[in-house]
Amino acid sequence: MNLTTAYLRSDAGPSVVHYNRDDAEPDSIAPPMRAMPIDIYRAGRVFVGMHPADRLRGTKSLKLQGKTIVLGVTGSIAAVETVRLAHELIRHGADVHVVLTRSAATILHPNALQSATGHPVVTEITGAMEYLEMCGHDGRANLLLIAPCTANTIGKIAQGIDDSTVTTYATNALGSGIPILAAPAAHESMMDNPAVAANVRRLKELGVELIEPKREEEKAKMADVDTIVARAIRRLGPKDLADLRVLVIAGATVEPIDEVRVVTNRSSGGTGIELARAAFEHGADVELWLGRHEAPVPTWIPLRPFETTADLEAMAEKVDADICLVPAAVSDFTPAKPQKGKIPTRDGGLTLELQPTPKVLKLFRKGARKALIGFKAEAGVSEAELKARAMSLLKEADLDLVVANDVSKVKGGTTAITIFDQKGRAEAFEGSKALAAERVWRAILHGIRG
Repeated sequence: MNLTTAYLRSDAGPSVVHYNRDDAEPDSIAPPMRAMPIDIYRAGRVFVGMHPADRLRGTKSLKLQGKTIVLGVTGSIAAVETVRLAHELIRHGADVHVVLTRSAATILHPNALQSATGHPVVTEITGAMEYLEMCGHDGRANLLLIAPCTANTIGKIAQGIDDSTVTTYATNALGSGIPILAAPAAHESMMDNPAVAANVRRLKELGVELIEPKREEEKAKMADVDTIVARAIRRLGPKDLADLRVLVIAGATVEPIDEVRVVTNRSSGGTGIELARAAFEHGADVELWLGRHEAPVPTWIPLRPFETTADLEAMAEKVDADICLVPAAVSDFTPAKPQKGKIPTRDGGLTLELQPTPKVLKLFRKGARKALIGFKAEAGVSEAELKARAMSLLKEADLDLVVANDVSKVKGGTTAITIFDQKGRAEAFEGSKALAAERVWRAILHGIRG
């Protein structure tokens, strides 16, 4: 018997179906698989294939795994960004379904978004009542994300008008309690119109979350894709840090030798930035104090820069947080006499006199109401010695937890950490800095197991 294998989607998950090429009915059905391939029928035959969106799903993280997001696209030139937006949501595990208004379809062809998501694009409301499947009382959608959202659409949703595909989905989402995120895009003069401003306020009163546009070049441009994705993850995340103020102090200090040269260290700031990102995604009100760094910084997290250890010492009295994490690589020494200008190059070399810097970590204790988390970096030490030094810092600075790591084991974007609590219990982790950040937050919120 000549069999062809195909893959079918169903409510229970995709299944492998074996077809006899001479028959119309399947010969057997195997158990559901994790992947979600598609069937391609051509000239009466079944061709096996997996849609690119299914291969892409979850390749960055599983933060949106199991979440169905309806992406509503309205008639702004920013619609051209939505293919990338859909891809990024899928990379974090989401299942994305797109709804286009007629005006949006004149800017971006529906085929582009069908190709990006693996699902047909809704461009008109039909007797199938597509909006109820996703946004009715028993709708499948976990989130309606409208990006870009024009001033026209803002006004219609605010007034309960549903004369387009996207506004019909929004009317039903508001009625059924499905959350809505909207990323406005318009010229500044439109957003500054008092009537539009009133509609924006009305949307907020209705519970719609707005992602602030970037105001530049006389335009209120749609927020960048990474910001929108972060807001979607935050909206659908666990919210176990909601209503908490979190301060992350990260990056390296730089101590001046003269006005050109500095003493610093190799910290990239990556661990602290991932901790701040994770706190935001878990619902916290986050601020990031950041020294010298190499890792990219999320634009949606408020940032306050510092340079020297003396800067941090002066800023310590301004710490006002429920939880303060200090992965900053603070210099232990600073030049005793920084020089003005640039020290001339001398053939005989240069001798620097260094003096100890103040221990600033314990200064943050007063402003950290619920927890102060310290970090201890060592190199080439035994596990026993790493623990001894970490526990010494924990007691000295009155920490709630200390995160220790051997920097000689750090490779690329990975890290190896051990988290210690006040009782000396330990939890080790090795992997990406993003996953390490999640492990630290788990220890803060739920304690160390064992």
